[in-house]
Amino acid sequence: MMIHTTKGSLDEATLARTLGFEERPREFVVWIEYRLGDELVRRDAHVIMKDPGVVATAIAGEFA
Repeated sequence: MMIHTTKGSLDEATLARTLGFEERPREFVVWIEYRLGDELVRRDAHVIMKDPGVVATAIAGEFA
């Protein structure tokens, strides 16, 4: 599978893949890093809210 990186599209088999996560009080942060040797060439991060209603209420309050 080809992965789009800072070096262009590279075969995933040539990259070292690392998964990580961090739990925070209101969210989980999950990331995948791809490295070519010691160089970071791609990072994907996702934030998963523990209580999405809190954020929705805060955003809605800005438009009230």
